[in-house]
Amino acid sequence: MSTQSVELGALAEASGGGAAPGVVLIPDVWGLYDHYHDLASRLAAEGFTVLAVDLYRRIGGKPPIETPAEAMTWIDGLDDREILADLQAAVDFLAAREDVGRVGVIGFCMGGQYALLAACTCSGLSACAPFYGMVRYREGLDPERKPRQPLDALADLSCPVLGFYGEEDAIIPTSDVEALRAGIATSGREGEIRLYPDAGHAFMNDARPAMYREEAARDAWPRLVDFLRGALA
Repeated sequence: MSTQSVELGALAEASGGGAAPGVVLIPDVWGLYDHYHDLASRLAAEGFTVLAVDLYRRIGGKPPIETPAEAMTWIDGLDDREILADLQAAVDFLAAREDVGRVGVIGFCMGGQYALLAACTCSGLSACAPFYGMVRYREGLDPERKPRQPLDALADLSCPVLGFYGEEDAIIPTSDVEALRAGIATSGREGEIRLYPDAGHAFMNDARPAMYREEAARDAWPRLVDFLRGALA
């Protein structure tokens, strides 16, 4: 199964015909590359219609970054208002299809960060599954471009959350993961956080062998599918 290009990114339609749940998939900071086309296709094979969003389509599809340090600086400078407007458009795109039912959002790294913010900001979402999404911003960022960090947005959480994190994540300390867990509980929404030992950042990404952790990835995938099926039924 393959994806097809649409204005907002890449679309993978559910196999089997009939109505299907919709999923907005938000890639990591490096953009919409082959790994995310593959994940979208895998979810489509499980019965979801998936829109993998290209947040960089206005700049030609690839951000001007080369190193992890540059990536973090790039994330700091993004305008959350623009990103969330694009994500609302993605939710609306799926919801407008006659063959799509409820819509959820998943994201990875930077995409996980925005999946959480979308679940607290965008309308029309019924599930959120962030993979190692950052939850806390550095101090001193432009408050117009970064109105609120995910932890501060959780009071407006609109749907259930299933989060996936690694204990050895060099970017997201376990204290932040526990703060996320507590924030979801305080929101009154259903939520679960899976924290994997011996796994770090990007443990799902089999295109990055140094980061990929097969045991954690194999455990996370069916949990994600079951969560989405339940929340989007």
